Amino acid sequence: MATPVGNGASGAAFPARPNQPPGTPGAPIATAAPATTAGTGSPAVVGAAPLAKPGGTPPAPRPGGAPAKRPPTAVATGVRARLAQATRTPPGRLRLAGVVLAVLTVAFGGLTAWQLETRAQAADRVVSYSQPLSRDAAEIHRSLADAATTAASGFLLAGAEPDEVRSRYEQDIATAAKLIAQAAARTTATSPAQGSLARLNQQLPAYAGLVETARADNRQGIPLGGAYLRYASEQMQTVLLPAAAELAAAENRELADDYAAAQAVPWGAYGLALVALAALAWVQLTLFRRTNRVFNIGLLGATAAVLAGALWLTVAGLTTRSALEQSAREGATPLRALNSARVDVLTARLAENLHFVARGSTTRYADQWTKATEHLAGAKDRPGGSLSEAVRLAPAAAGPSLQDASKQFDQWRRRHDAARELEVGNADYQGALEATVTATGGADTADAFFNATDKALAQAADIEQNRFKRAAEGTGGDLRTAAVAAALLGLVAAAAALRGLGRRLAEYR
Repeated sequence: MATPVGNGASGAAFPARPNQPPGTPGAPIATAAPATTAGTGSPAVVGAAPLAKPGGTPPAPRPGGAPAKRPPTAVATGVRARLAQATRTPPGRLRLAGVVLAVLTVAFGGLTAWQLETRAQAADRVVSYSQPLSRDAAEIHRSLADAATTAASGFLLAGAEPDEVRSRYEQDIATAAKLIAQAAARTTATSPAQGSLARLNQQLPAYAGLVETARADNRQGIPLGGAYLRYASEQMQTVLLPAAAELAAAENRELADDYAAAQAVPWGAYGLALVALAALAWVQLTLFRRTNRVFNIGLLGATAAVLAGALWLTVAGLTTRSALEQSAREGATPLRALNSARVDVLTARLAENLHFVARGSTTRYADQWTKATEHLAGAKDRPGGSLSEAVRLAPAAAGPSLQDASKQFDQWRRRHDAARELEVGNADYQGALEATVTATGGADTADAFFNATDKALAQAADIEQNRFKRAAEGTGGDLRTAAVAAALLGLVAAAAALRGLGRRLAEYR
C-alpha cells in the first residue's frame, strides 16, 4: 500500500489540486510576495517615510515651518548649569568676581606695557634712526651744493687754485657719496627715499667726471672747459639737488611720523584702567552692603596698584612728551629751517661764481642770485626769508651764531653789489672777479664773507644738533621702565584682589 505524502517535518507542501476552491481542506494558503523598494531589492515598510541616503541632503522642512533646532549638547548644558548654580550662592559669586577682577587687572598691566613699549620704540627711532637720516639727507644736500660752489670757485682761479679749495671740493664729494651709501643701507626697500637715493648714486659720479673734464680743459686754456662746467652745474641744479631735496623731504616726513607715534596718548590703557577701577569699586561697595565691613585690604591694595600704574603711565607720558617736544622745538625744527638757509646761501654763491664763469654772456645767473638772496633774506613784497626763519626758531644757545651769520651775509651782499658795479658800470671784469674771489683769500672779498656766513651757520647747526640729542636721548628708556612697572603692578593688583576675596570665601568654610 502506498504511503500518502503530506505536511511532514520536511516542510514540503502539497501541490494545488485542480478545481479545488480556496479555503477547503487540503488547499494551500496563498501569500503575497513582499513589496520591494525599487532598484534595491529590499523589503519596503508600508507607510514609512523614505530614508535619506547616506551623504545626501536631509528632507526639506514642512512648508511654513522652521527647521528644528539642534538640542544643546550635554557639555554646554552642563557648563551653563554649573555657572548658574555657582552664581546662586555667595561663594560662587565671590569666585566669579575674583576671576573678573584678575582678568581686568592683568589685562590693564599687559595693555599698558604694550602701548608704552610701542611708544618707546618710536622714541628710539627718533633718536637713532629718523633724525640721523633726516640730518644726513640735509647734509647730502648741503655737501652737493657746496661741491658745485667750490668747483666753480676753483675753475675761476684756474692754475692758481689753492689746495684748500681743491680739498674742500673733494671732501664734499666724498661726504655726499658716503652719506648716500649709508642712507641706502639704512632705508627699507619700500621706503619712498629709495628712488631719490638711486638717482643720487647714479648721477654723482657723472657730475664728478664732468667737473674733472672742465678742470682739465681750463688748465690747458681750452674754452670748452667753461661749457663743461656750466653743463655740470646744470646737472647739479636740475637732477642732483632736486633728488637731494626729495630725500630730505621724505626723511623729514618719516621723522614727523615717529614723533607722532612716540607722543601718542595711550587711550586704550586709560580706558581699561577706568574699567578695572570701576569693577573694584563695585565689588567693594557690594561687600560693604552685605557684610557691613568698610575695608577689604586685598581689594584696597588692588585699587592702589591700578591707580599707581595709571599714575606712572601719566607721569612717564608727560615727561617723555615734554622731552620730545623740547627736542623738536630746540633741535629738529630749527635744524630744518637752518638747513634750508644753508642751501640758499650755497645756491646764491654758486650763481655768483657761474656768472663769472659765463663771463657775463647771460643774465641767467644774475637772476638766479637775486632769486636765491630774496628767498634767503626776503624781499620788499615778501618780508622775512629762510635766514630770518632760522633766527626766529633757533634756541637761545644758537642765537649769537645766527646773528653773526646775518651780519656776514649783509657784508657779502654789499661786496657782491660793489663787484657788480665794477663789471657793469666800469666794464672791469677782472676787477669784479678779484672783488669776488682771489687766490690769496682776501679778507674783503665776497668769497671771504660767504665763508664767514657758512661757518657761522655750521656752528649754529652743531649747537642745535646737540640740543636735540640732550633732550631726546633716554626717552625710550623711561618709557620702557614705565612699561615694566605697569606689567608688575597689574600682576600685583590681580594677586591682591584674589587674596582679598579669598579671605571672604574662607568665612563660608
